Amino acid sequence: MQQRKVAIVTGAGSGIGQALSRILAREGIAIVALGRSIEPLEALKAELADLTDVVTVSADITDDDAPARAVQAAVDHFGRLDYLVNNAGVGKPFPVDETTDEVLDFFLNVHLRAPFRFCREALGAMADGGAIVNIASTFAVIGGLRGGAYSAAKTGIVGLSQHMAAQYGVRGIRTNVVAPGVLETPMTAYAWENARFRRMNFDMTPLNRTGTAEDAAEAIAFLLSDKARFITGQTLVVDGGWSSTKFLAESAITAVPVDGG
Repeated sequence: MQQRKVAIVTGAGSGIGQALSRILAREGIAIVALGRSIEPLEALKAELADLTDVVTVSADITDDDAPARAVQAAVDHFGRLDYLVNNAGVGKPFPVDETTDEVLDFFLNVHLRAPFRFCREALGAMADGGAIVNIASTFAVIGGLRGGAYSAAKTGIVGLSQHMAAQYGVRGIRTNVVAPGVLETPMTAYAWENARFRRMNFDMTPLNRTGTAEDAAEAIAFLLSDKARFITGQTLVVDGGWSSTKFLAESAITAVPVDGG
């Protein structure tokens, strides 16, 4: 009997990571679910118990021992590691002139240093033919207001992934990037009803709906799967066409100017 494959998913307690875990579970993939809070991870484990085995690891991804703990959990419980998804992240970036050294270090640690360290640790245990998906952002492929250190770190993720595709392709390990746009997740909840946010994002997206965590999760699952077996070093943008078109909703085009604007 073929041994089931094993995935580490960071940020598994909510949003994209939670949605991805559900998809992987339906495919019979065992999961090491990592997040800062144990309660949502344990709830996810209970939810998926009839579909797959889930091991939970409560840790901040920036903890020195977080990568080793996650990889060791995969090896100890399942005897192997096939997939890594560096998904955990934070939002609310600042423009460069408002970014302190502390904020700079925070965003670089969360969005670049931690994924780098998880990749490094996983490579020592990952089976040849495995796959890694790193989560970036549309801010990694197009200039965005208030991007600052967030944009710098996410662009670094693309460079890291392209390097890894070249370096470890000889082992059959594929490394790709999913770059979501604005999705309806807990990370964007703070801005969802903001008029400026809605105009910049919703009025400029050709597809007539908002993006969801499931949209990004399906893209990640595809890149992990054998359906993407000849795809590596690529960035798949999941944003409804926002970053690749000059779309503007009719309601925005015909809006009556206010204040003489």
